Amino acid sequence: MKKFIYLFTCIAFLACKEQKKEAAAEGSVVETPKQWLVFEGKDAKAKHIVLVSGDEEYRSEEALPQLAKILSKHHGFKCTVLFAQNPDKPGIVDANYVKNIPGLQALEAADMMVLFTRFRALPDEQMQHFENYLKAGKPLIGIRTATHAFNFGEKDSTGFRHYSNGYKGAHQEWVDGFGRLVLGEKWDSHHGHHKHQSTRGVIAEAAASHPISNGIASGSIWGPTDVYGVRLPLPGDSQPIVLGQVINRKGAFDENDLFFGMKPTDDELATENNTGLKVNDVLMPIAWTKSYQIPGGVKGKAFTSTIGAASDMLNEGVRRLLVNGVFWAMELPVPKEANVNLIGTYSPSAYGFREDAYWNEKPLKISDLGTIEN
Repeated sequence: MKKFIYLFTCIAFLACKEQKKEAAAEGSVVETPKQWLVFEGKDAKAKHIVLVSGDEEYRSEEALPQLAKILSKHHGFKCTVLFAQNPDKPGIVDANYVKNIPGLQALEAADMMVLFTRFRALPDEQMQHFENYLKAGKPLIGIRTATHAFNFGEKDSTGFRHYSNGYKGAHQEWVDGFGRLVLGEKWDSHHGHHKHQSTRGVIAEAAASHPISNGIASGSIWGPTDVYGVRLPLPGDSQPIVLGQVINRKGAFDENDLFFGMKPTDDELATENNTGLKVNDVLMPIAWTKSYQIPGGVKGKAFTSTIGAASDMLNEGVRRLLVNGVFWAMELPVPKEANVNLIGTYSPSAYGFREDAYWNEKPLKISDLGTIEN
């Protein structure tokens, strides 16, 4: 009898195992890949921040999960992080795919948006979530390439062409696109020599007592990304918070180095960039505040920082600048010295463009970016 029961158990186990194999083969047992990350807040009433990544160059897919972890663990916010993905490969980051960012419906109930995209050409149903958010006058932060967050080609069928970087169409209020109208500037230029001159941030004299400057010593902000050029003066009520000094590299250029041979200890002010332009005679704002109001919408608050790439985030001053900006934009008391300690292991990549083959050969799973403690 015992032998019979044992034999029956083995047969049942093997049959169950085979059924699972068949079900998986038929597609009935397939785990849905994680297409965005959610870091819970301190409680059910926590403010909800949606961080939207999607740029081909400055590794926003690495920077924003770390920023979200800091905001969630240290400051109690609920954070949702979204990523560019090819619809054929859901759950895998594809920064080069400009037509899809799943999860943007989270903006409908969000209290804050952090935007770090570059030249996206999203479908109308996804763009509508941005439109709704901005019409409501909700606060936002734009990081680095957010000044040129969107760009639609001539062949793109869209009702949101006016969001395009450098727009020159019939919607006069939108001349130069989303970047200029909402954040204060579109893509203009590399003021510093790209990959050869770094950025050191000094607090603007008039912003010494501004809440966003809390806990940031002038000159402590540094990043290997170069200063972006902007057209001065910035429009409307824009107020510069941090000005960018262009710093020469003391060491040799190294393509394989995270900072391309530049170092935080570099301190030589550049006299000109690679085009001969005098770069430190008038300092470019690299962080500023501005109110915005899109047609048909109510007024809102925006904060823009053109420093903030994944490798810039290794600098404590850069992290504190962004965290302070979040508090300021949401009209919350800005901490005197916000906790911006890195969460877990943070090993960002150097900035730079990657071929499509890279994203196929080295797939980056969104689920792998979600660990808050290592």
